Amino acid sequence: MQPSARKRPVVLIVEDEFLVRIGTRAAIEMAGFDVLEAGDADEAVSILATRSDIHLIFTDIHMPGSMDGLKLAYFVRDRWPPVKIVATSGRARINDSDLPEGGRFLPKPYSAAEITTTLRELIQG
Repeated sequence: MQPSARKRPVVLIVEDEFLVRIGTRAAIEMAGFDVLEAGDADEAVSILATRSDIHLIFTDIHMPGSMDGLKLAYFVRDRWPPVKIVATSGRARINDSDLPEGGRFLPKPYSAAEITTTLRELIQG
């Protein structure tokens, strides 16, 4: 990895559907972020526990495993308060108020432009 690449904000995508995850990864990388991937909340927590450079999680709400995306969002807020949170779903419609303070909801299907705008707003401001 080049030194300049390490200065880019790091986003952790938590998505159990592989094709959705790789499409989201491409959009986030094109927006200028470094990306890590997890297939479920348990894997995400393991990654967060070993990395101190993650700025934001972009998580699906409906996932298999010990916790869904909403539970993950609250767990992350409690354990890693500086990490920003974006939750997404094609099935559930929630309000930002259903997420930890400062969290955002982005309904599926989302565009690359919507992802870019949301991530930049959260990370920059």
